[in-house]
Amino acid sequence: MIHFFGNQNSKIFAVQATKELSTETTSKLEWLFGNQPKIGQASLDAFFVGPRAAMITPWSTNAVEIAQNMGVSDIIRIEEFTSVKEGFKDFDPMISEKFPCLNQAIFSIDIKPVAILNIEDISAYNQQEGLSLSDDEVAYLEGIAKKIGRPLTDSEVFGFSQVNSEHCRHKIFNGTFVIDGEEKETSLFKLIKETSKQNPNGIVSAYKDNVAFVKGPVVEQFAPSRADIPDYYTTKAFESVISLKAETHNFPTTVEPFNGAATGSGGEIRDRLAGGKGSLPLAGTAVYMTSYSRLEEERPWEKAFPERKWLYQTPMDILIKASNGASDFGNKFGQPLICGSVLTFEHDENNDDTLNSVEGSKPRKLGYDKVIMQAGGIGYGKTDQAIKDTPKEGDKIVILGGDNYRIGMGGAAVSSADTGEFASGIELNAVQRSNPEMQKRAANAIRGMVESDENFIVSIHDHGAGGHLNCLSELVEDTGGIIDLDKLPIGDPTLSSKEIIGNESQERMGLVIADKHLDTLHKIADRERSPIYDVGEVTGKNRFTFESKTNGDKPMDLALEDMFGSSPKTIMNDITVEKKYSGISYNSDKFYDYLDNVLQLEAVACKDWLTNKVDRCVGGKVAKQQCVGPLQIPLNNVGVMALDFKGKEGIATSIGHSPISGLINPEAGSRNSITEALTNIIWAPLKDGLKSISLSANWMWPCKNEGEDARLYEAVEAISKFSIDLGINVPTGKDSLSMKQKYPDGDVISPGTVIISAAANCNDITRVVEPVFQKNKGSIYYINISQDSYELGGSSFAQINNKIGNTTPNIKSADYLKTVFNTIQELIKGNQIVAGHDVASGGLITTLLEMCFADNNLGAELDITSIKEKDSLKVLFAENAGIVIQSVDASIENTLSNANIEFHKLGEVTESDVLGIINGNEVFTMTISRLRDMWYKTSYLLDQKQTANGLAKARFDNYKNQALDYTFPSHFTGKLPQLDVSKPRPKAAIIREKGSNSEREMANAMYLAGFDVKDVHMTDLISGRETLEDIQFVGAVGGFSNSDVLGSAKGWAGAFLYNEKANTALQNFFKREDTLSVGICNGCQLFMELEEINPEHEVHGKMLHNESHKHESSFTSVKVQENNSVMLSTLSGTTLGVWISHGEGKFNLPYTEDNYNIVAKYGYADYPHNPNGSDFNTAMMCDKTGRHLVTMPHIERSTFQWNWANYPQDRNDEVSPWLEAFVNARKWIENK
Repeated sequence: MIHFFGNQNSKIFAVQATKELSTETTSKLEWLFGNQPKIGQASLDAFFVGPRAAMITPWSTNAVEIAQNMGVSDIIRIEEFTSVKEGFKDFDPMISEKFPCLNQAIFSIDIKPVAILNIEDISAYNQQEGLSLSDDEVAYLEGIAKKIGRPLTDSEVFGFSQVNSEHCRHKIFNGTFVIDGEEKETSLFKLIKETSKQNPNGIVSAYKDNVAFVKGPVVEQFAPSRADIPDYYTTKAFESVISLKAETHNFPTTVEPFNGAATGSGGEIRDRLAGGKGSLPLAGTAVYMTSYSRLEEERPWEKAFPERKWLYQTPMDILIKASNGASDFGNKFGQPLICGSVLTFEHDENNDDTLNSVEGSKPRKLGYDKVIMQAGGIGYGKTDQAIKDTPKEGDKIVILGGDNYRIGMGGAAVSSADTGEFASGIELNAVQRSNPEMQKRAANAIRGMVESDENFIVSIHDHGAGGHLNCLSELVEDTGGIIDLDKLPIGDPTLSSKEIIGNESQERMGLVIADKHLDTLHKIADRERSPIYDVGEVTGKNRFTFESKTNGDKPMDLALEDMFGSSPKTIMNDITVEKKYSGISYNSDKFYDYLDNVLQLEAVACKDWLTNKVDRCVGGKVAKQQCVGPLQIPLNNVGVMALDFKGKEGIATSIGHSPISGLINPEAGSRNSITEALTNIIWAPLKDGLKSISLSANWMWPCKNEGEDARLYEAVEAISKFSIDLGINVPTGKDSLSMKQKYPDGDVISPGTVIISAAANCNDITRVVEPVFQKNKGSIYYINISQDSYELGGSSFAQINNKIGNTTPNIKSADYLKTVFNTIQELIKGNQIVAGHDVASGGLITTLLEMCFADNNLGAELDITSIKEKDSLKVLFAENAGIVIQSVDASIENTLSNANIEFHKLGEVTESDVLGIINGNEVFTMTISRLRDMWYKTSYLLDQKQTANGLAKARFDNYKNQALDYTFPSHFTGKLPQLDVSKPRPKAAIIREKGSNSEREMANAMYLAGFDVKDVHMTDLISGRETLEDIQFVGAVGGFSNSDVLGSAKGWAGAFLYNEKANTALQNFFKREDTLSVGICNGCQLFMELEEINPEHEVHGKMLHNESHKHESSFTSVKVQENNSVMLSTLSGTTLGVWISHGEGKFNLPYTEDNYNIVAKYGYADYPHNPNGSDFNTAMMCDKTGRHLVTMPHIERSTFQWNWANYPQDRNDEVSPWLEAFVNARKWIENK
């Protein structure tokens, strides 16, 4: 029976149960739904949008589990339905439908699973299902059917199309290229692999695993002793390997941007989880490329190519929704996003007179209509776990993660086709849906194995393209295996066998483990509430079989050699097409107009609309993210993560791309892309300088269009040669070679693009140089690393003039780049550089302005005459690869001269709002604050589309008026606390729930302060394994418990309130007078929901959604009030920087302020410094005894100087003032 709760005019909760609901159950559910009443009717006559009957949502899975944890059994499904008007159409038909009424049939499914089909006509089936099989592959499969003496099943044909798709097998990169009638000697893949052969450097694993591994430093593991029980954190050293990976999810993001980008991010994280025998993700990166956003009318560069009738979503919608999806996944999974890039571009070659005057030029329409969404990331593993073992006969095949749904059917194959080629039903059916909280559970189980003294995983792969077919076949490709079809978890009973084994439901990992160690994995998975299924066995028979034990069905039963077989080699025949674009004409008197326009291009403009919604601090190991300076503006060159909490060793990562210069000259495009990545990562001190770096090259190209295969070969060859000449390698990458959008009236081709991701061991995370000019320091210098003449082709300046240009800068010498790179590295390590920035999008003028933007009253007076380029617009707007540095003093000049580096001393930093530039007899005077607002404008326009209540305008008005300004405690020394090792350490515990993601940083803060810290999961409390009886200090951690379903911490609170053992343990803890607690972020929401802070109040305060109605992430400040908090009273009167990252952080306090013990308020009361609109500007509160503290700001992620996004200059502290809060807790307990 289905029971309805809620309000028929707004939102309804439909609860499917096996029987009538008791009064007690009804009461529990009404509380869970926010005190929404049960509706007595069996049907509701109104229009609603909600999930399809056959699509049990991740939201429902979480809601049912919450109910079960509250002691409510017999619930099958809970879904949300929203009231809409009859004509409403703005919903995703893949997962939702519109209902004319809600009744007892809304979850009924009349579809019967399709029986196994024998495919007699493979060619017709290929067309019908959109499998992207070539004629040669169809013939190959027909030969297999003849060989084995039976027709292939639908699953076998479908499976072959996925496993052997371009997406999975990279047939073009492994194929033979014939250009202008001449066969090339080397495949693209061999060209890339040659970089590692010539420059192996620290490579541990390349090309053959889910990630590349390079040698890392010895670092310290901080983890519980055992993962299968509540246990105490310990430290131990291990030899690390560093992982690097980047994936694109272009097709799904074009079709359905939120879930396309979310699952792209999730899939890339799973790749890093699946390295070796398991490895751990640390941080993510993201790149978005679309056609022009058309945010407002006054953008002349967007007029030349008329807006298309978009097939799926507008570019503006894609930019907003895709970044929302990627951010949402990372935020909920608990991975910070620390580095990224945006590019918008389109160009109709029919408008180019020079191009059209060349006979046979065949003008095309160019643009990122088929978008690029790249998710990348860095992570680490252990050296002794970096290489997979070979499964043995009898080993068990296990799946961690969620159920199977009709999701992503054929995603691998459809990704290998041009978008718009198939019927929209096929294309929508190939888009996956995301459930980050489920992936977090599976990841925690893997983490438990990786961190154990011995990791018993034999081999591991992620479920991505091709689902079980791809993942499980790769696990057993050396041996063979049999999978019991009945053991695969079913979320949708209408799935056919083909759909069960081929769907791309996300958040699943497949692994092989010896039978005798299976129990260990099960215990860890059960504790983490990660679903775990033993689905098969390694056979050693070199066959791959899915078989139902109950009915004998065999949807797939093929020899591995036939499945992976010798499908025909791809041959790429192409000719060279010379493209001669027209030059760029301009009026030198319009410098200021051109500058205003360049600063508004998405590639150049402020990225605050991206960074303000994505978590950049989770995990407590972020050493450098995007935002810098007192104004916290996203400008940073490089992202850096610490590898442990010791504050020295880490990983630096950066991004580079230059596709528009590549349109003019593919070789230059490749060399510029690598150099941009290098001039970004150069600012982090690397262990062995340039030699430390490994690259990922991700190729997005419109192959099989005349001239493009030839251009691709030239571009790949250039990456290979340039990397080899630089002495670095490219051990990983990916290709997406169907970058064309098909429209009824013609095609739009995406420019051939290579995105370079760089990663390296940063061996001093405290010395990373930022792009912020420093007052009262040394001079400003410029180095033209390209050594080329200043050209405007391929630049942002060309774009605003609706041109591509006919000449573009290149990099003249790899040796010179090496020299500059390693010399700057030595200067950084010697503390000789105080600021630095690369020259890229927007040219030198943008670089100089950006170095002034991050603070008020920060300017420069410069003379660029010595560069000897009389055309000021050329030298200022050209995007020749280069760098700008500010030195400590003039001694830097000797170092540069001795290295034969040509540099130009440009001038000095000033305390003013003016950037003045002289070139010969020309003088340019710019008001920095005006140009900063112009640069910020595009971010504001995009922010309007994602921020409620007019707060985008408030952010735009206030960002420059809310500079970070601190008052440190006078007694603060910056030293780690000195602990008396002769005394026993008091016992603390972190409490976490499924979806929590901040336990490590909280535990570390407690540990550094002198506590022994126990890891306690809700499963420990519910089962009675843990009672908290010997614990004196409890920390409820941040994260997204239960994915914030039904409200932040609502489900977590329900697990306490309605579970006797957990409730007793917590209430007994709070009743004791020798105990302290802190709830941070999600933990704050928990303790407020449980009414622990003001139990004496009749009406309790609540945590509500931020006023902006979006996730807010920023480094803000708080003023600590006069207070009686045990943890924070000694910090009264201070103003300290601190991270915030939350969606429901508004303290809604019904009484007057004097009824609350407000411990801290935000440094400025207005948005965005106060990110949530809390009553009384509240950031932190405590109970009347001062023993129990709740805080939305993440003090535990702000423990070290290197955690802070902006720290007082010229300090060198081991810890920040926030550690004092935890030290105070320890001292109070010791004195009881």
